[in-house]
Amino acid sequence: MVGFVTSSNPLRDPRDRRLPRIAGPCVLVIFGVTGDLSRKKLMPAVYDLANRGLLPAGFGLVGFARRDWDDEDFARVVHDAVKENARTRFREEVWEQLLEGIRFVSGTFDSDEAFDRLRTTIEELDRARGTGGNHAFYLSIPPSNFEQVVSQLKRHDVTGESKDTWNRVVIEKPFGHNLESARELNHVINQLFSPHEVFRIDHYLGKETVQNMLALRFANQMFEPIWNRNYVSHVEITMAEDIGIGGRAGYYDGIGAARDVIQNHLLQLLALTAMEEPTSFEASQLRTEKTKVLAAAQVPTNYAAHTARGQYTAGWQGGRLVRGYLEEDGVSPDSHTETYAAIRVDIDNRRWAGVPFYLRAAKRMPRRVTEIALVLKQAPHLPFPTTDADVLGQNALVMRIQPDEGVTLRFGAKVPGTQMEIRDVSMDFVYGGSFTESSPEAYERLILDVLLGDPPLFPQHEEVELAWKILDPVLDFWASLPAQPDPYAAGTWGPASAVEMLARDGNTWRRP
Repeated sequence: MVGFVTSSNPLRDPRDRRLPRIAGPCVLVIFGVTGDLSRKKLMPAVYDLANRGLLPAGFGLVGFARRDWDDEDFARVVHDAVKENARTRFREEVWEQLLEGIRFVSGTFDSDEAFDRLRTTIEELDRARGTGGNHAFYLSIPPSNFEQVVSQLKRHDVTGESKDTWNRVVIEKPFGHNLESARELNHVINQLFSPHEVFRIDHYLGKETVQNMLALRFANQMFEPIWNRNYVSHVEITMAEDIGIGGRAGYYDGIGAARDVIQNHLLQLLALTAMEEPTSFEASQLRTEKTKVLAAAQVPTNYAAHTARGQYTAGWQGGRLVRGYLEEDGVSPDSHTETYAAIRVDIDNRRWAGVPFYLRAAKRMPRRVTEIALVLKQAPHLPFPTTDADVLGQNALVMRIQPDEGVTLRFGAKVPGTQMEIRDVSMDFVYGGSFTESSPEAYERLILDVLLGDPPLFPQHEEVELAWKILDPVLDFWASLPAQPDPYAAGTWGPASAVEMLARDGNTWRRP
């Protein structure tokens, strides 16, 4: 399919999964369009969708920011971002058609004149591009600005009102900084948008490998019989980054790894891992099952024993000496912000009772990896002499989210030779080796779902509030501690307290 789609096929069978779903005419407005997220992810994703033929001819892209730009200036910024970061090959004919719908509005969030210009710009696109009054507003801005922007959209009637059109808002994390602020944020958004019009972006849920977990579980008979407390010893969900905070001290300091990653990404992965089979993959059914899991989940109340936090110190990583967190630009020398967070979560239901879920997120780890590992119980009896199987570990099913997307099954096998010697081996499924088509970026999938009004991959406010209910007591406990988080050297797998946390349960962390 080349470039934009100019018409729909009236003979298309909606059951034919080989045919892609194509967004209808619409305008996408990006607030905070000059930020890194927009430049590295959002604008390239819009181009990639256009290049794959998934955007209609009637499409408009509006940037809103303080820069003193005109439409041509903004178009050059989009062009450069696309050339540098797009996943698909740059094609001039696709760019030229996308260019016709690009507009820019200069102004600040408190400027009534700027929002009047925004309304006029959108109305002009509705007429010129045939976008029909359908608008999506992407708030790639700090949560502290949400109320102001939403109020301005309402005050200046930017969205318009018609039963034959739609308006949607896209919110980037964090969804508040605790339960109370999350509820306040939801109230602000609901002043203008109804719940079904609100799309909370968790880009991890747009990754192909996360969605493949649903296929792994529910399209195959072999895994479901062991996906429970009878066979699973414990579950580890890890998001390890090999980088520090870079220039993000203004955002990260005071937020920390638990709020930044565990509250959203990792608890969503936990819900998808632990939920019961939905009756369908419609949004309401997926949310129902995820909500049940999160409502049944809690951190054991002995937080000192079942949580761990750390701060990276100077160390060697990637062959170079890197500085510690407290030496990073913009970080206070007495900061209590954790760069390593680990918690144990128990799920109080029949399937998972007694199975600990260990969640950890950290910076300055030895390598970058996100994975979900189901570690199985040892066989109840091994008919081998102890020396034959003394190096045999526990069977494990590991779903690798990034960067080497795939699935690994670890099991014991006999070593070739005359002796009955058993060792661990791995059987690997790798996306890149099994499919010729590369996986789309998460933001491609999620932006298209917003334009289509398809919400299965977007958490609703009930899930957000339940996640904060799980995490808030831990954060309150950590805030009460007088000491700074436990130190760990950059390039290592975290503080000793995290090792001890699992050792109390007779378990050890995997080395991804």
